[in-house]
Amino acid sequence: MKHFADLLLNKNNSKTNDQVPFIQRRRGIEIKSAREINLMKKSSRIVATVLREINDLIKPGMSTKDLDDFAEKRIKSFGAVPSFKGYHGFPSSICSSINNEVVHGIPNKNKIIKNGDLVKIDTGAYLDGFHGDSCISICVGEVSQKTQNLSDVALKALYAGLSKIKAGNTLLDVAGEIEDIVIKNGFSVVEDYTGHGVGRNLHEEPSVFNFRTKELPNVVLREGMTLAVEPIVNEGTKYCKTLNDRWTVITKDGKLSAQWEHTIVVLKDGIEILTDRDF
Repeated sequence: MKHFADLLLNKNNSKTNDQVPFIQRRRGIEIKSAREINLMKKSSRIVATVLREINDLIKPGMSTKDLDDFAEKRIKSFGAVPSFKGYHGFPSSICSSINNEVVHGIPNKNKIIKNGDLVKIDTGAYLDGFHGDSCISICVGEVSQKTQNLSDVALKALYAGLSKIKAGNTLLDVAGEIEDIVIKNGFSVVEDYTGHGVGRNLHEEPSVFNFRTKELPNVVLREGMTLAVEPIVNEGTKYCKTLNDRWTVITKDGKLSAQWEHTIVVLKDGIEILTDRDF
């Protein structure tokens, strides 16, 4: 099993001019102070704003490159830096994955969004030493009931998982809640990619898995942990494959995939969603 951090740390994908603030080589799970959490709120608010604006902006006929250009300009307008662009060689400020593309889709001027598409937009912002990270699934125009249902279930699974987060609970508590929602609705949880810690680095420990497993550490949650929780839900098989661009991941059976993600901070009795778009 792997997650985005593992992929990005693959030197086959890296460049020699990586931006130092993005990769500080810190190890272990970090507990953020109140000051650090306040800084993360700023970068996360930028991410939430940009995603909300993209959700309103997107329409058939646009290219994914149009959305990437918009996101980069907006992130920079807040004085922040796009977290993804240049990070171990990733060429863009957003990941834009359409329909059967699962994660890490590269924006392209020739990739035109169509009515009925399911578009996943994942982005991050780096400000004052800290990252925010979030992903939304957008049902463009008139979509099929199957497409809408998949996106709705993925979102429901995210919030079900978040409901289990508080100091003293474990990652397995979160994963089990997510998995149960997905399986109950006849879909599958992608196991190749997980959520992660987030903060000074875009990807930190621990791996925030979305399914029951004994292969990853079942960490006890502590107040002050900052996590990116991101269930990825496939219409059909959970199995995926990576295209020749070495980034874009697609479902093996060609069926749809949906993803939702929030950056959150663990509190004594629950969470605060730092990338909440309702403001």
